[in-house]
Formats: sequence, structure tokens, C-alpha cells
Amino acid sequence: MIIVMKSTASKEDVEKVSGSVEKLGLRVNVVNGATQSVIGIIGDTTKVDPESIEVDPAVEKVMHVSEPYKLANRAFHPEDSVIDVGGVKIGGGHLAVIAGPCSVESKEQVIEIAKAAKAAGANLLRGGAFKPRTSPYAFQGMGSAGLDILVAAKEATGLPIVSELMDAEYLDEFIEKVDLIQIGARNMQNFDLLKKVGKATKKPILLKRGLSATFQEWIMSAEYIMASGNPNVILCERGVRTFESYTRNTLDLQAVPVIKELTHLPIIIDPSHAGGKWWLVNPMAKAAVAAGCDGLMIEVHNNPEKALCDGPQSLKPAKFEQLMKELKKEMGLTILFISHDMGVIYDICDEVAVMRDGRIEETGEKEDFFAKPKTEYGQLLLDSVPKLPYLE
Repeated sequence: MIIVMKSTASKEDVEKVSGSVEKLGLRVNVVNGATQSVIGIIGDTTKVDPESIEVDPAVEKVMHVSEPYKLANRAFHPEDSVIDVGGVKIGGGHLAVIAGPCSVESKEQVIEIAKAAKAAGANLLRGGAFKPRTSPYAFQGMGSAGLDILVAAKEATGLPIVSELMDAEYLDEFIEKVDLIQIGARNMQNFDLLKKVGKATKKPILLKRGLSATFQEWIMSAEYIMASGNPNVILCERGVRTFESYTRNTLDLQAVPVIKELTHLPIIIDPSHAGGKWWLVNPMAKAAVAAGCDGLMIEVHNNPEKALCDGPQSLKPAKFEQLMKELKKEMGLTILFISHDMGVIYDICDEVAVMRDGRIEETGEKEDFFAKPKTEYGQLLLDSVPKLPYLE
């Protein structure tokens, strides 16, 4: 059940109505939108008399919600959620690009890939330190040592970290080191883990869809996290299991409009795990963006042929860079790229904004800036680079 307040309702009006519901032993979730507030009621709503609430002059209407999920329901939260992951916004028109190796193999490997991914336009770094594998004999990941390598890569590039948590035993370590905690497809309905994660942290959670999960089952798993105290949930479609055996899974792009219709949560698409073939990543990533997803999660490896995990579905850095350029050109995307590498900026960007101490010093077309900066600081940046690719 939800209570929709009038646009003229004051903060005191919302608090009064919420308090009257809480006195009945029910929980409330107040969402303050741009024009009006919505009060979600959680618990045994048979205790609530809608007519007694609607007589309040600050109340517009009382509505019953038939779906079993409440906190994730768009009826409870009409506006899109925008979730901040280490300074990167996801949802509400912000497109996130998560890139990196399936599994952490060495410090040198991860830092090299992280730098290449960032240079191409990625704004988050993925990497598996703990790997859930079908075979007990397959590479299981480097564990805590892998997380430390990801932290080193973050220090080298500034990219927030995304990594999968498999067991609550490591939850404290993930809270300390990881910016976006991933719950994998095989743990989507590990309800004890979901509750512990929701209770222990407000850090954003990336919840992958289970191998054969329905939309409602997937959303209900998000509800477990949210009902336990963490509202910062991002959903990830990574393909579902069907009768088709040519591809690893079948990418369900209908998930994008369906999730946006039913919930307010951001949704990211993982085209790497969906197809299991590197050459499918490019077209499926473009299709996902066209469908309206809030982000992409793409596996990038500098030597896929020798990767310890999922090499066949990984893009080489050059292929990833090409994909980013094509997305920008074909889909009309605007990518905010932050770097001190003048060569990379010249190669990728169309416009340049020079910042100093949190303030914009100058802006302009790329060609104009590199030919003649408007400010002394802009010239200083160019002079600090011994040799630029565009001058060769």
C-alpha cells in the first residue's frame, strides 16, 4: 500500500501521516520526489483503513500494491534511483561502463588492463578475486590477495572497484576494499547472504540475475537486500539459460524495459557472460544501450588466449577501445573522460575542459585547445608532456 501526498503537503504533513501508520506497528518508506512525496507502507496493511487516511487534506490518494516487492517497486519510488559508486553515478540517464578481466591473475596484468580500459572510456574496474566455478578443479581466484591487487589498480587509475562476494565470511573485507559489491548469478537466491549484505553495509550492491530466474524472483532478491537496510541496489542482466547451446546463455534485453517499468532500480547489461563469445560483445552492447540500459559490464583481457578464466568472451583492449568509439559515434553518447594523459585526450575527446583545484579554467574544441590554450595553466599541462602523439 502507498500513500500519495499532495504537491502542497509540507514536511510536517508527511511526518504526521507517517507517524499515524507507524503507530499501527507498520514500517514506512518515505520517498520525496521533485513535486510530491510518496509513503510506502510495509507490513500487514489490513490494519490500515484507507478512508481514514484519505480524509487528511494533505493526502491525495491511497493505493494498494499487488506485487510482493515493495521497496523496489516503482509505485513506492516513482523516480529513477541514481546510485553513487565511488563518485560514478549509475541510473537516471548516467551510463556506467565497467571493464576489466574476469579474474585477477597478477598485479601487472590488472593495472595494465585498468589503464587501457580507463583510457578507452571505462569508469569502473571489474575483477574477480573469488571465482564461483562449475568445476572444483578450475581456477578459483586469488582470494584476498586478488582484492589487494584491485586496490593497487584503483590507486594507479582512480577507477572504483567491482568484485564478486561469494561468502559472508569475507564481507568485512569487501566493505573495506570494494566500491560495488557484486552478488553473482549463483548466489542470487542465497537469502542469508542477501540479508547479511543488506544489514551490514550501505555500499552499492550489484545483483546479477540467476541462471533461470524470473523477473519477480530477481526483484524479490533485491527486496531482501533493501528490506535489510540497504537501498543501493543495481540489477545486472547477464543472460539466462535456454534450450540454445551455441551461445553460453541467451541475453534477455527485454529485461531493460521490464525492470524500468516495474522498479526504480538501475539495470546494467553484461554482454560478455551472455554470449560467451568475444565477437558478440560489440553488437549486444550496442543493443543494450539502444534498449536504455544504465550501464555495461564488459570483460577485457590483454591476452585472452592465456586467460585463466573466460578468455573466449573477453575483448582485447584495442577491441574495447573500438567499441567505445563506436558507441559514442553510433549511439550519440556523450562520455565524460577524466585524465592527465594529453595523448589519450587528443585521441578520444572532441571537447576539452581544463580543471584546476575544482574549478574550470577553460573549455573549447580539442583542436583549438591543443593549438593554443587560453590559459597559462592549460599551456603548462601541454608543456609538461615531452612528446605528444599528434605532433609526431
